[in-house]
Amino acid sequence: MTTLSERDSKALVAGYGVPVLDERRATDPDEAVAAADAIGYPVVVKLCGEAIAHKSERGLVRLDLVNAEATRRAAETLLAAATPADGDVDLLVAPMARGRRELIAGLARDPQFGPCVMLGVGGVLAEALGDAAFRVAPLAPNDALDLIGDIRARALLGAYRGEEPVDRDAVADVLLGLSRLAVDRPDVVSVDLNPLVIVEGRPVAVDALVELGEPLPVAETAIRVSDPRMRALFEPRGVIVAGASTHPGKFGFVALHNILASGFAGRVAATNLEGSSVLGLETVRSVRELPAGEFDLVVVCTPAAANPDLLRDCAARGVTAAFVTSAGYGEAGEAGRRAESELVALADELGILLAGPNGQGLVSTPVGLCAQIVAPFPPPGRVAIASQSGNFVSSFENWAVQTGVGISRAVSAGNAAAVGVADFLGFYAEDPATAVSLGYVEGVGDGRLLFERLAAAAARKPVVLVQGGTTIGGRRAAASHTGSMASDAAIFAGMCRQAGVTLCPDVESAFEAAASFATQPRPRGPRTAVLTTAGGWGVVAADAIVASGTLDLAPLPDDLRAAIDEKLPPRWSRNNPIDFAGGETRDTIPEVMALVAGHPAIDAVVYLGLGIQSNQAALMRSGGFHPDHGLERIVEYHERQDTRFARAAAEISVETGKPILTATELAVADPTNAGPRTVRETGRLCYPTAHRAVAALARMWRDAEFRTARGLV
Repeated sequence: MTTLSERDSKALVAGYGVPVLDERRATDPDEAVAAADAIGYPVVVKLCGEAIAHKSERGLVRLDLVNAEATRRAAETLLAAATPADGDVDLLVAPMARGRRELIAGLARDPQFGPCVMLGVGGVLAEALGDAAFRVAPLAPNDALDLIGDIRARALLGAYRGEEPVDRDAVADVLLGLSRLAVDRPDVVSVDLNPLVIVEGRPVAVDALVELGEPLPVAETAIRVSDPRMRALFEPRGVIVAGASTHPGKFGFVALHNILASGFAGRVAATNLEGSSVLGLETVRSVRELPAGEFDLVVVCTPAAANPDLLRDCAARGVTAAFVTSAGYGEAGEAGRRAESELVALADELGILLAGPNGQGLVSTPVGLCAQIVAPFPPPGRVAIASQSGNFVSSFENWAVQTGVGISRAVSAGNAAAVGVADFLGFYAEDPATAVSLGYVEGVGDGRLLFERLAAAAARKPVVLVQGGTTIGGRRAAASHTGSMASDAAIFAGMCRQAGVTLCPDVESAFEAAASFATQPRPRGPRTAVLTTAGGWGVVAADAIVASGTLDLAPLPDDLRAAIDEKLPPRWSRNNPIDFAGGETRDTIPEVMALVAGHPAIDAVVYLGLGIQSNQAALMRSGGFHPDHGLERIVEYHERQDTRFARAAAEISVETGKPILTATELAVADPTNAGPRTVRETGRLCYPTAHRAVAALARMWRDAEFRTARGLV
């Protein structure tokens, strides 16, 4: 690893459009004073050398020198501070750049994702604050602008303490210059521009550090086309369960049970060494006894040692896809890894698409197929799941059962020996039965290929991901701040944003984002209105909207306020959130909802308070006085009203083409309540809190904004 001097580092980056100061080199105090006189005071003097990485930490910088005497003293002190380890040193004299805001920009070359461009809050607190974001090079202009908006302290880029706003286009030019440098110079391991001081609104690199090293291997980035044999995996004419068992605790029993119980319409066959009847199905001892051309998929529940011969027999019968549940492969040590490689090679030779091994199975609701060794069988819908962890497939499917938002396809990639999550996401992007893909990924091998393939899939349809295990791989140690701040999680998050992928921190938020994409219209803007039957709920929702940093709490236009005035008594909030303040009547909620959603100044609606009437009805039913005392009539009325409100939300959303998200804790506290129950019946998600509804809406708007900016809609 070679570290360039500050002077040489600046010369390199300046060639790529990075603004630098008019600086002069000096070898002794006399030359330093002459340089300062030529530049004009005040000046900065630094001790520089190729072995000196971070001058500020060692006190090798003198600032705000206002005359020749101060400059001479500073030069003498700095030269005296040099150590033998610093090698050849000299002085750098530069104008004193004044600016209250400091950024850091840089380049880090990641072993998995290749060159990545970084922007963050700079200065001596760069690493302490850790406020930095990344994008994979090369960057497009939109990527650079997105990167600027990704740092947490982006508010500092606006007008600040009498200073004009930061010229974002000028900052973007710096990032694009670093991107070009990354592509042109594979030997540049890292670049550190810290601080990048904002002077009169524009950035200037006050310090620069460039590290050179051996170029990292360039990953293959060709995008594989979705394999047509995926159709055999998810829509087979017939399925064979190899290794069916009469024991209810064995995988071979469970897989066959779930296929038969789910109502798969195709032909089902099974093998069993004894030829026993399993669940009323007569088995055969060998696949060779089955007719050719009637089965596309085999679900393999046999021991690893038996699988090579099994695949050969299946290929001879026309099977083109295999899901292998068997363990004892890559997860089982060196011998298992060899067996896995041999199985993959054999499947390729036979023309069989190999999913797994060590996987939990797959689901395909369009054909009624539940070929998995775990429950549940989710309701049909438009969300497709692919996961490196079989347990997360179950988790997502459980949420589908609980919410009523259904699944099109689901698959556990297992060891992903031949087919991985990215392959399945590529298939889902072209699948007419799927509206949105939902994935879970852990370790990342070829990050650059993953980025290319995720971007290709997300360009077609929304992709939602959860990432587990933020340590992707050991990256090359770097002396630069940029290198030390390039965490696996930060680079992965930046890659997702750049690819148009919605990255979520947990299973719940990921499922809710995917369910929203699958069931709600895409928002055309960030302007959000809150409808609430109680003030506190509205306040909390408004806070969440403002805190999102993405959505806007829309001001109510005068004409909309006047129209609502005609529907509600004077005590309503007359602002957004629109608090009915107990003034709702039989038709008020649907009528006001239609007015708000139909107004051109509103892009989305969050509706709170559904189910309150039915909640009271539930207490009346169980209180010991029902159905007398007029309770039967009022109970039915309350439940009928909540049913109407839930249906109105779905109908008005469809009519206006705008998302209307309904939130109530009753979605989980009492799913049988008429309000959330009816939301499920309309095919939509009832969010358990306003915060979660707002979070889902914010993710929908970010996706819509991304697609619009890139011409994908």
